[in-house]
Amino acid sequence: MIPKRFSNLLFGLIVSAVMTLVVSGISTFNNIEKSEQFYFLWINSWVKSWVVAFPLILVVSPLTKIIILRITK
Repeated sequence: MIPKRFSNLLFGLIVSAVMTLVVSGISTFNNIEKSEQFYFLWINSWVKSWVVAFPLILVVSPLTKIIILRITK
């Protein structure tokens, strides 16, 4: 079992993985239409976007929580 102190890190890892997988898949499909290289291009695009998205979500998520706490009752 993974210790609870890693929950924010795991959250960022899972959310960034799923979101970049879906978005890169849609983007790749829209840009190349039908191609035998679709899966290769999709995975390549996904890995590149995940490298950016994972650290970004670790920074943005806590800031977003602070903003939400300040603008809500």
